[in-house]
Amino acid sequence: MARHDFDPSTVKPDGRLPAKASLFDGSHAGPWRGSVNGEALGTQVTVLAYGNDEPGKGPKLHVHPYDEIFVVQQGRARFFVGDRVIEAGAGETVLGPAGVPHKFVNLGPGRLQTFDIHLSPRWIQTDLE
Repeated sequence: MARHDFDPSTVKPDGRLPAKASLFDGSHAGPWRGSVNGEALGTQVTVLAYGNDEPGKGPKLHVHPYDEIFVVQQGRARFFVGDRVIEAGAGETVLGPAGVPHKFVNLGPGRLQTFDIHLSPRWIQTDLE
């Protein structure tokens, strides 16, 4: 499927060079595999890798001053976003709007793996639990 959403001649490079950073070490144990602040890449987006193998477990209730987008890579999760409950599986995304408390848990069976996209150059969070 070919896409032609814009005219490339209308966008001028801003002078930033390509950049690379390590998101996680695959041999690291524990649910928080790693993160890359957008600042390290010269961009406004921070990415986290999260995963666990234990149904019912997940991050504590917390809030950010910016939007967070969760991408479920593997497994199933139940997201609690404000007063809404959303179930999502591999290949689905969920939005946690700025200022809205949220958390999620692994529904099982098996591993839950997510990439969490923070629309901020830094990871900024206040835990509520």
